[in-house]
Amino acid sequence: MSKDRTYDYVIVGAGSAGCVLAGRLSEDPSVKVALVESGPRDRKTEIRIPAAFPKLFKTPYDWNYATTKQTALDDRELYWPRGHTLGGSSAINAMMWVRGHRADYDAWGEAAGSPWSYDEFVRYFQRAERWQGAARADGEDTVYGTAGPLHISPPRHPNPTTAAFLDACRAQGLCELDELNQDDHSGFALTPLNQYKGRRWSAADGYLKPAARRPNLDVYTDARVTRIDFDGTRAAGVVASGVSAGVLRATREVILCAGAINSPQLLQQAGIGDPETLAEAGIDTFVASPDVGRHLQDHLMYPLNVRAAKPVTLTGADSPANIARFLLGGRGPLTSNVGEAVAFLATSPELTAPDIELVYAPVPFVNHGLEAPTEHGLTVGVILLQPKSEGRITPGGPDGKPRIDPDYLAHEEDVRTLVAGVRRAEELLAQSALAAHHTEPMGGYPGVVDDEALTRSVRANAETLYHPVGTCRMGSDEGSVTDPRLRVRGTEGLRVVDASVMPRITRGHTHAPTVALAERAADLIREDATK
Repeated sequence: MSKDRTYDYVIVGAGSAGCVLAGRLSEDPSVKVALVESGPRDRKTEIRIPAAFPKLFKTPYDWNYATTKQTALDDRELYWPRGHTLGGSSAINAMMWVRGHRADYDAWGEAAGSPWSYDEFVRYFQRAERWQGAARADGEDTVYGTAGPLHISPPRHPNPTTAAFLDACRAQGLCELDELNQDDHSGFALTPLNQYKGRRWSAADGYLKPAARRPNLDVYTDARVTRIDFDGTRAAGVVASGVSAGVLRATREVILCAGAINSPQLLQQAGIGDPETLAEAGIDTFVASPDVGRHLQDHLMYPLNVRAAKPVTLTGADSPANIARFLLGGRGPLTSNVGEAVAFLATSPELTAPDIELVYAPVPFVNHGLEAPTEHGLTVGVILLQPKSEGRITPGGPDGKPRIDPDYLAHEEDVRTLVAGVRRAEELLAQSALAAHHTEPMGGYPGVVDDEALTRSVRANAETLYHPVGTCRMGSDEGSVTDPRLRVRGTEGLRVVDASVMPRITRGHTHAPTVALAERAADLIREDATK
């Protein structure tokens, strides 16, 4: 590692976006890049084993956040895991590569200009992707990229009950998709995964590790950024604990890639935010930007857990025989990402895009999988894709943790949509193909009850699907935190590149759009450097 602590770019956070930028910007040997990650290196064995991801929760590889008490969820505080290692949440997630719907990116284009709309943005997904699946049966070209850094593949060893879920979707008349990630993903399919030869393939694997030996890239781990350093209104560097010199200087830009929680927190700590909110936290206003921390959106998930009719699920998958299969050949049930198949559907015929996702897991997924299941069961998770409710990130208390208030289900329409989605999941469970594989309800799901009782169960059992976005939203309007080139308004040399800049949550999962967003940001940063 270089002794010189002055760089062209200092990137804060080695998650999905930070790894992309470190890899792309350091391709130019004339540019010096520092990547600063507060967590440890990604050397934990469980990171490599797809089915083991819940074992990483509430460990040093997880920020281990919790929300405030949620009024509409029986005053519960919800656990929010976030990746705290190289690769960020892509090192501890369920590896689902789901881009979202065309309408998601067209909405981004309306908010921040046409380059963010689907037709112009889709190439950044393809730039990232290296599809490892079979050729299309109809002979058409795949929608995926085939030469990018991130391996994308179908499940290598799906559970037998997953086929039954797909059969139930067919029987319900849902559209069977040859490729899930087409521009309209209304329908069902096996889940495309960030895996290579049965093992996890994180953003660190794809982008950072090939770049790590470059002499112009320094990677700092166990280094917590505590402050952005300014020279006037220009971001001149960061102060970080765990770095011998303490200060990392940036001659061009400081780039926040710390995620939807920590990026707004760093801005607020620097005095960039809503003046009233900052004053309440004892922080002087440096740049008035009222939307910092606002527009927090997340996907809420309600699990339908049922007991399995036969002991063929992922319960007990970590047997010595299965461990040997995985270690010797990357095969067997430990290659499962747990969420093996998905269906996207609309709860109303008037809708032109899905508002509900169903994720199928051949295991009872209860309490985030923090405790290994002892019974065989199945789960259909019902996800609210386009919540009306929005929350906030605000400066925290003496423990230094930000205050996270998603304000889940504040809009009654969200409750109605989620209940309608549960009804569609119950229809699938009742289809003969799937009904043969389960018996009675378990794990908080009451079974088929009236809407009032179901709503009570939703409020008592819904949990996050781990997709917070929107807290440093980009836009063409002056009220947006970041402009369409992701620069922080009111400052110079400061940019945010992560899920926090998304103007609206996508109808899918957030890793893929975050990677594509960072690929586009790399182009923007290089363009701005030549001006």
